[in-house]
Amino acid sequence: MNVTLNPDDTCSPVTSHAMGEDVASSVASTMKALSDPLRLRMLSAIASDPRGESCVCDLAELAEVSQPTVSHHLKVLKDVDVLTSERRGTWVWYKINPNRRRAVTTLLDSFAPATVAAPWADDAADEARRPDFDARVTHLADELAEEIPELDSATVLTIVRESYTALARTARVTSALIPLTERFARQRLSDLTRDRDTAVPQVLFVCVANAGRSQLAAALVNQIADGKIIARSAGSSPADVIHPHVRSLLTEIEGDEAAERFPKPLTDDAVRAADVVITMGCGDVCPIIPGVRYDDWAVGDPALASREGVEAIRDDITARVRTLVDDLLH
Repeated sequence: MNVTLNPDDTCSPVTSHAMGEDVASSVASTMKALSDPLRLRMLSAIASDPRGESCVCDLAELAEVSQPTVSHHLKVLKDVDVLTSERRGTWVWYKINPNRRRAVTTLLDSFAPATVAAPWADDAADEARRPDFDARVTHLADELAEEIPELDSATVLTIVRESYTALARTARVTSALIPLTERFARQRLSDLTRDRDTAVPQVLFVCVANAGRSQLAAALVNQIADGKIIARSAGSSPADVIHPHVRSLLTEIEGDEAAERFPKPLTDDAVRAADVVITMGCGDVCPIIPGVRYDDWAVGDPALASREGVEAIRDDITARVRTLVDDLLH
């Protein structure tokens, strides 16, 4: 068969934006080092360890392999600068290379969960994945504007539309979008109208996915402070659902109220409304607002931790929360 190509159909590939050969070679070497399942589990264990580091003797418990085998896998990760090590007496301790922490966090918090089917998520079929909710969003904005007359109706409409758009990016089931938008928008509007001089202290916890540790921290503050402190949480790159082990712990802490929790994106108004902003493994993502106190908690990440590991992370966060609450109330 003879095929005649139209001159306008000729292929003109653009390769100027492709990464260079040296960079591609370096990235490929790192990805090759990470391609072993046991190495990924070790990396996850180190990243989620509340101490910020793990010993060879701890990591040997991940699989039925000898300590020399564990040391070999760790050396591979160290050779590509993913890990650093320090010998103390008999044992060698490993931690994430600070220069690679953001890349490792992205891998564990975003890429890994995205490659695994989430059995805890609502898998209801919805052919119209993103239906037109404009009329419902506008109606919701009108209702909220009537409830908050001190804010201009145009401002309320903007907040509601932004809230809907932000949540729609990760929503799996569109039927829940409007109720979630209402709760998120109400929180943001409350932050906008907060009077720092008369309101109780407010704490904002920020992590990457807002699906684990920041949710736990906020729930624990609300439980321990008993209304004397308000706790919020947000994510620099929010997930679509809360981690299942964390969800069960939230239910133990909050009961039926835990069902109302969902990952939310970080907003400037949430930071401005906070008296204290605590980051949890998400780097320098928060805008610096004068008068706001900032802190970073190096706690484990429950993203790929076992049930027992998540409970240990909860206990670590609980101790930190008790100290924070005592500091803010006394």
